[in-house]
Amino acid sequence: MNAEVTVAPARPEHCAAIGGLLDELDRFYGATVVEPAPRRMKHVEEALFSSPPAAYALLAWEGGRLAGFASYSFLWPAAGSARSLYLKELYVAQACRGKGVGTLLMDGLRLAAAEHGCSRVEWTTDDHNPGAMRFYEALGYPPMPSKVFYRLEGDQLPGSRPAVADA
Repeated sequence: MNAEVTVAPARPEHCAAIGGLLDELDRFYGATVVEPAPRRMKHVEEALFSSPPAAYALLAWEGGRLAGFASYSFLWPAAGSARSLYLKELYVAQACRGKGVGTLLMDGLRLAAAEHGCSRVEWTTDDHNPGAMRFYEALGYPPMPSKVFYRLEGDQLPGSRPAVADA
């Protein structure tokens, strides 16, 4: 690593930097249009700093640049009556990959899970993201073939508006 990387919880003054990295994340997943910055910052602030927060985030900083983040929530119950830490997203800026940033974020998540009495850390990754799968397996975290992922979205949710059909 060129500069020292530090990992710390997100703070309200980090919303703009998080929003910028979320733009890169959206483009990584194929978005060609991203949310306007003010809306994105509002969503980040509401998710991470409302009461109660919807999620938490660890940020990796390389010097003054946001190098990556890990967003997570707590789920209950996990094994027995304990809770688990669920990693929703781990993302390292393109310019910072291969420098150990992702490993430091995973270490930070393991510590957060231990500090909160969690019995496990869980996450998913897209099956078309072989880089992520190689990263997790290189850390010694094999996939769990016993899990199947489901999702409801859009007009499957009550009160949602149906998608607009092309005319």
